[in-house]
Amino acid sequence: ANTADAAARAGGFRGLLRGGWARRFYGIYFISNFASSIPAVLVLFYIRDRLAAETWTGLFLLVYFLSGAASMPVWQIVARRTGTARAWGLSMIVAVITFVWAFTLGPGDIVPFAIVCVLSGAALGADLALPPALLADRIDRAGDQAIASRYFSGATFFAKASFALATGLTLPALDFLGYVPGEAATGDVGMYLSGVYALVPCAIKAVAAVWLFRSLGVLSNERTVGQT
Repeated sequence: ANTADAAARAGGFRGLLRGGWARRFYGIYFISNFASSIPAVLVLFYIRDRLAAETWTGLFLLVYFLSGAASMPVWQIVARRTGTARAWGLSMIVAVITFVWAFTLGPGDIVPFAIVCVLSGAALGADLALPPALLADRIDRAGDQAIASRYFSGATFFAKASFALATGLTLPALDFLGYVPGEAATGDVGMYLSGVYALVPCAIKAVAAVWLFRSLGVLSNERTVGQT
């Protein structure tokens, strides 16, 4: 390994981020998780105040997570055929195409939202399966088994940070736009809630997808920390 490799390995997590692979991976991972965290923060408010379907909340969540679990093996097959990084990017496209429809729903749209839950849950399966696989592949390629925990700790940190940021931004933004939790979200307020719940995350996820596809060469092929 060269001097840059050694410095990255010895410098803790900040040192790891000096490598081009790590900067790209964790940047994309943070943006993608931030996009996913916004609807996670707002889903109960959206179901109750926009869809007027609070009694269906448990079923919606169950369908979403079951779909995510069921889709994980499918995404692993896709990853073997296309490459893990490319499969992750494809899952982001699926997430955007399927979840954006939540913006169009309103009171009583129980079946359409259940379908959204199934389809967006399928994209969740990729988020659960592919980033850890990409990290494991990176560790193997770069011979970084000795610092494997550093890679996965970094992913945990960025996932938690993205959720904290989403929590800190979304509800104050909706409060500024006039949304009051517990009151029916109709008219302009309903559009604002739906927009923040669905359109904003889709736009952010699209940014992550573009960055990922522009970084495929680095994420798929780079073998040593510090290369760009």
